[in-house]
Amino acid sequence: MDIIELIVDEESEGRVDSFLASELDEVSRSFIQKLIKNKKVTVNNRFVKSKYSINEGDRIVVEVPEPKKLEVKPEDIDIDIVYEDDDVAIVNKPRGMVVHPAPGNYSKTLVNALLYKLNNLSSINGVIRPGIVHRIDKDTTGLLMIAKTNLAHLSLSQQLKEHSITRRYQALVEGNINEDKGTINAPIGRNPKDRKKMCVIRENSKEAVTHFRVLKRYGNYTLIEARLETGRTHQIRVHMKYINHPIVGDPIYGTRDQKFNLEGQLLHAKIIGFNHPRENEYLEFDSNLPEDFIRILNILEKSRQNM
Repeated sequence: MDIIELIVDEESEGRVDSFLASELDEVSRSFIQKLIKNKKVTVNNRFVKSKYSINEGDRIVVEVPEPKKLEVKPEDIDIDIVYEDDDVAIVNKPRGMVVHPAPGNYSKTLVNALLYKLNNLSSINGVIRPGIVHRIDKDTTGLLMIAKTNLAHLSLSQQLKEHSITRRYQALVEGNINEDKGTINAPIGRNPKDRKKMCVIRENSKEAVTHFRVLKRYGNYTLIEARLETGRTHQIRVHMKYINHPIVGDPIYGTRDQKFNLEGQLLHAKIIGFNHPRENEYLEFDSNLPEDFIRILNILEKSRQNM
């Protein structure tokens, strides 16, 4: 069992379950409420209810139980672990792999592979998402941080919340972006017409900021680097569609006329950097573009040269 201690600051006053859900990033409020109901949470040494209002200076202690026997089974799936120590691992996720299981789909995910490859994973996210601090979409490739301990999970989650983690993606988008660089500051929420999609919307949304710069232009296509300031669901994909430059190959937010017969969007989480949870040393990792991405760039480069 792990013990987490938190002190409430002035900006965090409100319901205790909301506070903990925001502090323990990626942990659902329902999981927090279950911990509170099971008397695993105290405020100033007293058990409270989920709706209890906290104040500046309150001391909150959370007991995170050992993970239950997993319904998700380890599977010997080949994955690219580019770095590993006692606290964290960095994985280069391939296209087509779901990060964690969902009801009705408990196999062939990154978590299944991690359970087989790694000797320990953090338990904060429970049975279904052990070790998972953040996610990338099924058909997005690239680097992910994995927490092997709860200490590491809390540290990385806090760094994500503070926007201090370096996350740089490369994407090939439709059209010619005239500006060499720019910032998209547009809130993202569920699409009210299709709850499976996200969109730029003012109501029931969260702040979303993406910085981009042009790496190369290929006539009707542009290779960009996108840097995340926030990390909303489908953020880069939604933002690029919002400025009328959807990502090539995107089956949800892209154009109907897809010329390259791709199996997913050309979006790659290329660089990730963070302060090590225990050593406090800044670490940064870079990854190569996947083969299908390089293949399309080579095609476009040849076409550009022949123009």
